[in-house]
Amino acid sequence: MAAPKPIRAMNPDRIKIFSGSANPGLAEEMCANLGLPVGQIKLKRFSDGEINLQLLENVRGADCFVVQPTCSPVEFHLMEILCMMDALKRSSAERITAVLPYYGYGRQDRKDKPRVPISAKLVASLLETAGADRIMSLDLHAAQIQGFFDVPVDHLFFRPVMIDYFKPQSIPNLTVVSPDAGGVERARSVAKRLNAPLAIIDKRREEANVAEVMNVIGDVRGQNCLIVDDLIDTGGTLVKGADALLQFGAASVSACATHAVLSGPAVQRIQESAIKEVVFSNSIPLSAAAKACGKIRQLSVANLLARGVQSIHEETSVSILFQ
Repeated sequence: MAAPKPIRAMNPDRIKIFSGSANPGLAEEMCANLGLPVGQIKLKRFSDGEINLQLLENVRGADCFVVQPTCSPVEFHLMEILCMMDALKRSSAERITAVLPYYGYGRQDRKDKPRVPISAKLVASLLETAGADRIMSLDLHAAQIQGFFDVPVDHLFFRPVMIDYFKPQSIPNLTVVSPDAGGVERARSVAKRLNAPLAIIDKRREEANVAEVMNVIGDVRGQNCLIVDDLIDTGGTLVKGADALLQFGAASVSACATHAVLSGPAVQRIQESAIKEVVFSNSIPLSAAAKACGKIRQLSVANLLARGVQSIHEETSVSILFQ
C-alpha cells in the first residue's frame, strides 16, 4: 500500500513522535501522515523482565509525543510509557504528550463495590507524575475520566471514521443498537449521523465479563441492526446481545467497536456467532487469530490521531476532528 500523503510538512527538530512496543505500526502510520520519522529509541529488558530503554536522539526543547495503547500485557505497556516519559522529562523535552489510543483500566472509573480501587484515576496520576503535560486519547470508556487529570486532555472519537465506513453502504432498514444503558449517548450519536432509529439492549451484569441479556427496548423486527460499543473484551456481551436481537426479529446483526481487546475466547465466539461483521479501529493491534477471522475488519485511526498531534503542536483547535 502506498504511503499516505503527509498532512503538512513539519519540522522534525521541533516535534518528535516516539512509540512504545504496544502498537508501533500505528505510530509509523501516524508519522507517515505527518511526514516525520518515528523517534529512535533502544528498548530492551533485563533478564528479570525490567524495562531498559534509552532515547537515541536529542529532544531538548522539542514537543514530544509518546504513542502507546495500554493494551495486553497492560502492566508492561503502562510501565513502558511511564519510563519513556520520565526519560523525555529528564532529557529536557519542552512538552510531553501521552497519546493513548486505548486507555487501559478505564473500566475501573468508580467505586461500584466496597473496598475497590479507582484504578482509572490511579493510572492518570501515574501518567502525570511520569511527566505527561497533556493527554490525547481515543474513546475513553467513560468521558468523566478526563476529570481525573490535572493536565489538558484531548478526547478524540472513532465515530467519524466509523461513519465514513458505514454511511456509503446505505444499509436498508438500519437500526443502531446500544449494548447497554451506559452506551446510549454513543449509539444515539451514531444513529443520528446515519439517520437510523435507536434501540437499547437492557442487560444485567452480575460480575466482570459476565452479562445476562434481559430485554430489547425498541422495535428491531425486520431491521438490520448495528451494535455500537467502545470496546469488545471476551465477546460474551456482544454475542448474547446479537442473539437477543435475532430472537426479537432482527434481520441481521453487525457490530462496531473502537477497541479490539478480544481476550480469551472472544475471536472464537465472534466466529461461531450469527454476527455478520465486527468493525474495529486499529487502536489495538489484532492478534493472528483475529486477523484470520473473516468476520473481523479493522479501520485505521492513524490520520485522525495524526491530525490531533498536528493541532496540539500548532496550538489550533481540535474541534473539527469531532465532526
